[in-house]
Amino acid sequence: MKKYLIKNLAGSWIFYTTFPKLPFIKPEFKNIAQFAPPIGFFIGTIQSYIFIFLRSNSWSIYASALICLASGYLITGGLHIDGLMDTFDGIFAGKKKRLKAMKDSKVGSFGVQSLVFITLIQIACLLKIQNQIIFVLPICLFWGRFSNLFFIEKFKYISYKKKSISHKQFWKGFKKESLLSIIFIIIFIAFHLLSFISPAKVIKNSLLILIGIFVSKTIPNMLGNKIEGFNGDACGASIVLVETTMLFMHAILL
Repeated sequence: MKKYLIKNLAGSWIFYTTFPKLPFIKPEFKNIAQFAPPIGFFIGTIQSYIFIFLRSNSWSIYASALICLASGYLITGGLHIDGLMDTFDGIFAGKKKRLKAMKDSKVGSFGVQSLVFITLIQIACLLKIQNQIIFVLPICLFWGRFSNLFFIEKFKYISYKKKSISHKQFWKGFKKESLLSIIFIIIFIAFHLLSFISPAKVIKNSLLILIGIFVSKTIPNMLGNKIEGFNGDACGASIVLVETTMLFMHAILL
């Protein structure tokens, strides 16, 4: 069982990032979705330290924010942003042309607009959060990827091709697939309860966690109902929309 989990972790490492293959481990891709939220937290931590490093070396807040976001695209290969653009092109193409528009390698006007809109919001949020980024960005990226577990659980897989492999094919149910993430968030909560002596900060962070659960469930539900299922592009769109929404909520409350 332990060896199986390690192989799936190696598979998720390859699938969700552009990092090199882990040595001496043969990757598996059957149940990798369960590892996406912690990997998101890890990616967010790297991006945060890039931002902090640049700020501590006299880079402007604007340049630091832009490079922070660019590093995320580099680490993920732009996988989720591509899904966001394709999904919005599909939604506004109408029901009959939806899958064709999502499959098309060309980006439409609605896809471009979604990218610009989301990027501007993320930049604005980073400028507001600034030095709090190390506490904010990792958990926002965690919630973005956690939303996919709700997505896969509730909706059927819609494919462009007759023969394609889906997370749904090897899905073991939400309880089992989300167990790792639930343990992770419990540890995160415990750490924050020990770190924040101020009752006001404890209340704010508890509220943000509840909002994270709500947003992680609501956005994929809206997308799934709109496109009548899920696929890789829709999962990418869910990740970006959820993490952006959570960035915005943290910017307001913090």
